[in-house]
Amino acid sequence: MAPITPTQALAELQAGNRRFVAGAPRHPNQDAGHRTAVADGQHPFAVIVGCSDSRLAAEIIFDRGLGDLFVVRTAGHTAGPEVLGSVEYAVTVLGTPLVVVLGHDSCGAVQAARDTARTGTQPPGHLYSVVAAVGPSLRRAAQQGVHDIDGIVDIHIAQTVEVLLGNSPVIAAEVAAGRCAVVGMSYRLAAGEVHQVAPAPEPAAALPEPAAALPEPAAVVPAPTVPAGAAPEPVAS
Repeated sequence: MAPITPTQALAELQAGNRRFVAGAPRHPNQDAGHRTAVADGQHPFAVIVGCSDSRLAAEIIFDRGLGDLFVVRTAGHTAGPEVLGSVEYAVTVLGTPLVVVLGHDSCGAVQAARDTARTGTQPPGHLYSVVAAVGPSLRRAAQQGVHDIDGIVDIHIAQTVEVLLGNSPVIAAEVAAGRCAVVGMSYRLAAGEVHQVAPAPEPAAALPEPAAALPEPAAVVPAPTVPAGAAPEPVAS
């Protein structure tokens, strides 16, 4: 039977990860019969809000199968409105009892945000939205004296847990009612192990501004239009 409480769901994920680390996965719920069984509806026992990194495949890491996990992935597990709405759907409509924020060591999104803060060089395109979303985690890490990348990653995982609870009254209400829990977990790429880093979010404190803040997006100034047949304005020397 699928886990029906947050505690049961977390234990099932941890058991699956232990099998994966030991090299003895069971690959449950991946056969043709189960594929047919879940075709008419889904009842996932955990939501995974994970990083998009190609090495962070939740069903493999936790040794699960079809219909077990409701997976939402973005670079750096950043949680904008679409992510919040997806998680709200899982916990309210599907009745999923557990939400896991899943980060990992050597996270490229965290590294990019730190490089942006240090150099003041704005990344191109929409990548800026990703690094800006990591900014509060960088400030919290600086306040706590944490400077190594993996320590910042763990802080960023906890920060994302707080974002889910603080920005979604729907999720917070499910947690308060005991129907759901939100935890943060960090994956080690080489070892394959997942460990819990945010068992319970702490209230966000006022944080000082970082020494080097992320730069604001540069304004795009359109080039002047030169009428057809007109000579261009001379460039002042």
